Amino acid sequence: MSELMARAVTLDAADELSGVRKQFVLDDVVYLDGNSLGALPANVPGRVEDVVRRQWGELRIRSWDESGWWTAPERIGDRIAPLVGAAAGQIVVGDSTSVNVFKALVAAVRMAADDRDEILVDATTFPTDGYIAESAARMTGRTLRPVTPAEVPAALSGRTAAVLLNHVDYRTGRLHDLPSLTAAAHAAGALAVWDLCHSAGALPVGLDEHGVDLAVGCTYKYLNGGPGSPAYLYVRRDLQDQFDSPLPGWNSHTEPFGMRPAYEPADGALRGRVGTPDILSMLALEAALEVWDGVSIEAVRAKSLALTDFFLECVGAYVPEGRVESVTPVAHGERGSQVALRCDGAGEVMKRLIERGVVGDFRHPDVLRFGFTPLYVGFADVERAARVLGQVLAEAQG
Repeated sequence: MSELMARAVTLDAADELSGVRKQFVLDDVVYLDGNSLGALPANVPGRVEDVVRRQWGELRIRSWDESGWWTAPERIGDRIAPLVGAAAGQIVVGDSTSVNVFKALVAAVRMAADDRDEILVDATTFPTDGYIAESAARMTGRTLRPVTPAEVPAALSGRTAAVLLNHVDYRTGRLHDLPSLTAAAHAAGALAVWDLCHSAGALPVGLDEHGVDLAVGCTYKYLNGGPGSPAYLYVRRDLQDQFDSPLPGWNSHTEPFGMRPAYEPADGALRGRVGTPDILSMLALEAALEVWDGVSIEAVRAKSLALTDFFLECVGAYVPEGRVESVTPVAHGERGSQVALRCDGAGEVMKRLIERGVVGDFRHPDVLRFGFTPLYVGFADVERAARVLGQVLAEAQG
């Protein structure tokens, strides 16, 4: 057994989160793509069967009340809240991330003063955020200005209405400074909107602590809610009365079944609801979130950093010199829960890795991306992934 393999065994034996792994449906594959789609929690299939067979099949319409379907968006929002550092009553679950970005950004602009005619958007953002921001700017008569997160403080001015930023860069895994960037936006009189897709469930966020105005995120990555599981919207409590959703649906009406022709918004985070909740995927998500019972997000973060440190060390030991370059920051304060390696022929390399039981993903044009979900990824997984990567690249080198 190599020294690195032996260390992996020792680290796994000391891992306080190792017992959580058994709550997931896993095989002998090293799964390092939880930053795209989380693994299946073992309790979800049975829960979904109950929702389909009993709640829908037997109770039918009665389940809106008797099974708690109607209150699911806010109930599950309160379940997510501790994972992103929010008190109850500020998160509502539903719709996609893209739809929630639209709601949050337009609402932020509407809350800003009329003379603030510019929106700043993360120039390195996941594409859909940029698309939505461009549309929101057109619809609200604002100018959109793409800047990198590092450029935000200098770009802020009395013209800035809102800033839309990603907490973790989806390509590189770089963690942006949410506290200081939020504070900079507020000092300039602007609102801060954060996309948490690549941070929620992987590291502490501190929405309330840092005064974030609005935030959105998906639930199918580190929260393991399943493919297409509904996203969520956070509206800070003291802004809820001002929150003017651009999508005022019947589900966010103060009296949904009053069927009034005039819209009157409900109180609180419920204003973020739009149409009928997608119950099947929403209740699958609720079941999936049970794996977080008794789990500390601080412990998750500590293990995430240890896993990514160990992976980088193993890559350095196993991979032929000069074949890969990490584009993920070394500093812990600048790193999310993934490692991105620049590599010639990355697409083909990832295919070979998957064939050998190591699953990550490829991002055009030359990035191998490995996501580390501390709830079910262990140190032996990390060592094996780096060792197989070294073998694949050595064989390709000839």
